[in-house]
Amino acid sequence: MTTNPAKKTLRCPTCNKLVSQGDPDMPFCSDRCRVIDLGKWASGGYVISSPIIDPDVMGDVDEEAVKRELLRRGIDAESDY
Repeated sequence: MTTNPAKKTLRCPTCNKLVSQGDPDMPFCSDRCRVIDLGKWASGGYVISSPIIDPDVMGDVDEEAVKRELLRRGIDAESDY
């Protein structure tokens, strides 16, 4: 059985309703769900907990400055974060 890529569906991240890729509100099922999600970001309901530090991506970065910033944020710079 083959699937048509144009007919893929996903779930709305707010209400879990099925949403097709062609839907104008994608990835949400409606403007209402989009606004609810925006409100969660604005109110601090969603947060990014800590920076991702990948040496391959960062290139030539001052490692001591990174350690100082981690310590400033309360993250143990010597542990495997």
